[in-house]
Amino acid sequence: MPPGALSNPNGGPGPLTSPRRMASKNAMAPYHVPNTTSVATLEPFQDGSADQPLPPSLTAAAVGVLTTAAPQEKVRLTRAYAAAWRAGSLPDLPGPLPPDRPARPGRPELKLPRDMPKRRKAGSVAGRVALLHALAHIELNAIDLAWDIVARFTTFPDGTPAPRAFKDDWVTVADEEAKHHALLAARLATLGAAYGDLPAHDGLWQASEVTAHDLAARLALVPMVLEARGLDVTPMMIANLKKVGDGDSAAVLQIIHDEEIGHVAAGRRWFGVIAAAVGDDPAEHWRTLVRRYFKGDIKRPFNDASRIKADFPPDWYEPLAPLETILGGVVGLDG
Repeated sequence: MPPGALSNPNGGPGPLTSPRRMASKNAMAPYHVPNTTSVATLEPFQDGSADQPLPPSLTAAAVGVLTTAAPQEKVRLTRAYAAAWRAGSLPDLPGPLPPDRPARPGRPELKLPRDMPKRRKAGSVAGRVALLHALAHIELNAIDLAWDIVARFTTFPDGTPAPRAFKDDWVTVADEEAKHHALLAARLATLGAAYGDLPAHDGLWQASEVTAHDLAARLALVPMVLEARGLDVTPMMIANLKKVGDGDSAAVLQIIHDEEIGHVAAGRRWFGVIAAAVGDDPAEHWRTLVRRYFKGDIKRPFNDASRIKADFPPDWYEPLAPLETILGGVVGLDG
């Protein structure tokens, strides 16, 4: 089975499973980055259950993370609540509505994308810090995007309650995004920096705001456009980091890339379920929603191999990509 693919014994939508996930069922355990020293082991997060009661429901837990501003605490709560959900300690009950926007720390300073400073040149420590900081910001937003799906979309468009398997998937996504942010924060620390040291752009939450009314649109944009784009560009970042001798950062990005395949797979699978339930052709409906809500082109080149592992074949997205597009607007090392 491709890494990160969706499966269950009956062949229907099921929780995310992969060799990495099956080998590490305890979300509180340390994570190991291959061939590194400084980021080889992260301290395990304590679940806080001894002195901090769990929320009354999964939805309340999701809203609790969304209303937490401090990144380290957001990560800690995510890891704890994901473990509690898997252990059956968080009831699947109605809860509070999610906020329109998640809580954010005072730093980093948030700017419009056009006002962001130009990135540093390849090979410098400053350039690598800028790259890792930008990715840490993306992963922090990704934590909130996953929890927002859990809290906001408790029913499917046809009015049926969202199934347990759907919630399993997005709790797993939130947990892995928290892991990714922690790995990047640890790597920044080894380079003498911290998340918040540099400005970041405030455009990442817009995909959530414009799709807050429609689960299909949310899945179409967030995992199937934004996260799929990460599959396209991350291998180039990994190659560039290795080229300048930063194998530790490259190893972190490889973990992120491999697990993001599963996130795209979750979006693709549940989008297909929702489209089929109302009789829509999934691929055509996806293209319709992307044209309606996504501002910009679906850019080439595509990492077809990783997309196919997520059950996201080229005939879905190729019709949306202008032939003249080239790889652009990518967070990279070279300027």
